[in-house]
Amino acid sequence: MERTAILLTATVSLGVSGVLGFWLIPWLKRLKYGQTINEIGPRWHKSKEGTPTMGGLMFIIGAVAGLAVGYISLILEAPQFLSAQYFIENVRLFAGVGCALGFGLIGFVDDYLKVVHTRNLGLTAKGKIFLQVFVAAAYLFVMYRFGGSDTNVMIPFIGTFDFGIWYYVLSMLFIIFMVNAVNLTDGIDGLATTVTFFVSVGFIILSTLLGYIGTGLLSTAVAGGCVGFVIWNFHPAKVFMGDTGSMFLGGAVIAMAYGISMPTLAILSGIVYVLEAVSVMIQVTYFKLTHGKRLFKMTPIHHHFELSGFSEVKIVVTFSAVAILGCALSVLAVLNL
Repeated sequence: MERTAILLTATVSLGVSGVLGFWLIPWLKRLKYGQTINEIGPRWHKSKEGTPTMGGLMFIIGAVAGLAVGYISLILEAPQFLSAQYFIENVRLFAGVGCALGFGLIGFVDDYLKVVHTRNLGLTAKGKIFLQVFVAAAYLFVMYRFGGSDTNVMIPFIGTFDFGIWYYVLSMLFIIFMVNAVNLTDGIDGLATTVTFFVSVGFIILSTLLGYIGTGLLSTAVAGGCVGFVIWNFHPAKVFMGDTGSMFLGGAVIAMAYGISMPTLAILSGIVYVLEAVSVMIQVTYFKLTHGKRLFKMTPIHHHFELSGFSEVKIVVTFSAVAILGCALSVLAVLNL
């Protein structure tokens, strides 16, 4: 019953996101909402300074529009989706949308402050974490209050375990980790967008296999939005998504994983995000333990490959292949249940 809804969701999301570029990019340029490049990054990135940022608004608007059209189509075609039978699935869908938009709003505030101050500093680290904790807690509370959460967690290829009250503590930490991991992945043209497209496609497949219609629509909306945006974001990028976009995508990936009651699959499907974040953690730890030595040339790890001679396009292709492998492992884990 969801085929038409999924098709409409993908079409509208991709179309709106892509077409918005013709209007939003010139508007951001007129407002002088250009990216300030961090001086500790690769020196050749300075040439990108001034490229419009906050372009994540394109796929956020596209995804929301596509999801709205797809959801209405689904209700018209299958009114039973509003029945008590699908209540929990609707909770997971709308809580997930709220989660993604909540993190996207944090990113928007961060980007806006950077633009206003004309330097690569937005929210303070404490301020950002506080807001992220608030959004994560709100998401988990809604899921708990309306029956959308399950403390039984599937560990891929191992088994299912009941974490009890620790489920919510660990989920809080996990959500914040993953959102920031996606944010770290957004460091070169088209990387976060392309990787998240494949992650979203992976969750479309997982949602279909497990019968989660709502999460399937959300995953489709995000995938379509990413395709529409990458037209403008692929190297050489005409616009950056900014924290507005990367944090929205982080929240969306979390919503997809929790939407099918398998949050650990965000680790497999989102293996690229995890590796990016872990590379930073390893670098910082090694730097402190060795009093100034570095294990990688630069982190997040995509910068290490840049400094090793990889082009931005080659990095995107390589990391996308890793993302596809991670998604394939997630599908295999579900098939082996």
